[in-house]
Amino acid sequence: MPTELTQKDIELLQAELKHRQTVLRPKLMEAVKEARAFGDLSENFEYKAAKREKNRNDSRCRYLENLLKHGVVISDQSVDGRVGLYDKITLYLEEDKETITCQIVTRVRQDALNGLVSKDSPVGRAVLGKAVGDRVTVHVSDQYSYNVMVQDIQPGEDPGQTDLINL
Repeated sequence: MPTELTQKDIELLQAELKHRQTVLRPKLMEAVKEARAFGDLSENFEYKAAKREKNRNDSRCRYLENLLKHGVVISDQSVDGRVGLYDKITLYLEEDKETITCQIVTRVRQDALNGLVSKDSPVGRAVLGKAVGDRVTVHVSDQYSYNVMVQDIQPGEDPGQTDLINL
């Protein structure tokens, strides 16, 4: 399944890729070259560490290029009164008798610890398109699910520059 990206996601991915290719990669190549000059490569920790960082950057560049090549552009427009992309929502967890607030974002922008929930997550899939007062079941697995009620929807905006996931 191709990754769904908004136009803003694409811009952020392109900016990160450009930075990694034009700024970071030359620095990492220079670090590898300097560490190689220290001598015996079999016991040269600096060389191994510099090489590992260069390889991580190259891997991340390939990942970003793949996302940009195969990603599908989606709209970030939402319908008034319905949960949509970037909306901030308050959910009542019936089982725990507590409320949580989160914002629905695309997969590449998710950060659950900071309240950014992917539209592809169990919670995101369950509440997307729902209205205030709707009660939905969040299916986590075949063995576990729970009920939530949408208490509030605040029209949201793109959360701006966030750290994109590092997979």
